[in-house]
Amino acid sequence: MKLGPTAPPPALMIMGPTGSGKSALAFELAQRIDVEIVSVDSAQVYRGMDIGTAKPARDELARVPHHLVDIVDPTEPYSAARFVRDARPAMDEVSARGRLPLLVGGTMLYFKALREGLSTLPGADAQVRARIEHRAAERGWPALHAELARIDPETARRLEPGDAQRIQRALEIHEITGEPMSALVRHGRDVPHSHRLLGIALEPSERTVLHQRIARRFDDMLGRGLVQEVVALRAAHALDPALPSMRSVGYRQVWQYLDGAFDLAALREKGIAATRQLAKRQLTWLRGMQNVERFDCLAPDLAEQVFEAVQTRLTGTE
Repeated sequence: MKLGPTAPPPALMIMGPTGSGKSALAFELAQRIDVEIVSVDSAQVYRGMDIGTAKPARDELARVPHHLVDIVDPTEPYSAARFVRDARPAMDEVSARGRLPLLVGGTMLYFKALREGLSTLPGADAQVRARIEHRAAERGWPALHAELARIDPETARRLEPGDAQRIQRALEIHEITGEPMSALVRHGRDVPHSHRLLGIALEPSERTVLHQRIARRFDDMLGRGLVQEVVALRAAHALDPALPSMRSVGYRQVWQYLDGAFDLAALREKGIAATRQLAKRQLTWLRGMQNVERFDCLAPDLAEQVFEAVQTRLTGTE
């Protein structure tokens, strides 16, 4: 299926929790529609993080053009703002080639930033961050999460008590501006992207089946050498567990295992539990998204359903 010229050009977003089959669906669609894939995954951007991110194999990456995969080292932070800066020109280039940008992933914050634009927030302040980190060292991040809940309950509700990076950022913004981050986010967004974004949400009709998929997936990662991958990353780079790359689900638990926090059986248990929690958060984000078409990711004819819906929307024959 070739795309004709449209204004603004369309882009298709395939969103869903981990284990919902997003990548498999994307490759199915790529057999029928002329697409290039733009990864919307905060961990697949990192070089060398292949097994734990379920990164497509080299032959798959070669078969369908991919963007925003393997673009930074795991020592570098990567943010929603940088994603938008990287994704927009990639989407423009794909559209200029007459192809459909196919945005695929589970990092819901990145999808939100792309759809709604970025809020105008103050830059980082090293001194403020140092003070917050000192308080965290003394009291722990759950205590600072409770502090955030008092000054910005809306933001605190979205964050886990151990989400150090985002708790720190929300407290930093409040200290710099005197305003809660949630209030600032509602105002002053940048110019939205010029693409017409078509949203596809993959959601399981049976949560237990998704949980079974998650368990099999993590077992497969362990069997393929996830622990050895983290050992190699630690040997090759000056990493620490506070880096965003090493806070990714799976990598965080392997790091703790390598440091002797628990045994291999506990690693499996904790890795699966953390992945299930991630899926739960992703589904919460999806439920709050408007103007998306929802599909049961467990349906045997999922690819056919989505293709028909996309074809209808792209050709305007609704």
